[in-house]
Amino acid sequence: MTTIVVVKKDGHCAIAADSQSTFGDTRLAAMDDARWNKIFQYDDNYFAICGSAAHDLVLQSALKKFKKLDFSNRAAIFESFRKLHRKLKDDFFLKTDEEDDDAYESSQMTVLIVNRHGIFGVYSLREVYEFERFWASGSGRDYAIGAMHAVYSQLSASDIAKVGVETGCMFDVASSLPMTLYSVEMKA
Repeated sequence: MTTIVVVKKDGHCAIAADSQSTFGDTRLAAMDDARWNKIFQYDDNYFAICGSAAHDLVLQSALKKFKKLDFSNRAAIFESFRKLHRKLKDDFFLKTDEEDDDAYESSQMTVLIVNRHGIFGVYSLREVYEFERFWASGSGRDYAIGAMHAVYSQLSASDIAKVGVETGCMFDVASSLPMTLYSVEMKA
């Protein structure tokens, strides 16, 4: 339950996320959460995760166990998450069960990534997408995507991301402000 967005425009990429954590019907607002930032940095990459709150620390810890992983394009991200999946299972006891008819084991998380190469999404079966303009994940994603579409031609990447998260927080009960936002200049 969250609203996370990524935006690419005019040589800049942005990632933004709300701050609310949800435990069933109970919400943990930023004012009561000492670590409410849902975005973390690994090298020159920014990551935000949808799924269990446990994924945040697990993925950060797993990334530290590798000298260097490549997140510069779809194929490299796929290979990096393929390596991470084994580490998540072996060292962090990831439960890979999802649907009986899934073709592959699940990593149980959706991850949005921003770096100087672009904006990317990694889904539970390690499907990797590169987005051309913007995308969102989490329970507020539909609101965020609609809002970003409406303002894309008028604003900067960072401002579009702000509008996306603000709109997700306005209409999704599992998302709330404040937000965190990071931006990067794309590789020339």
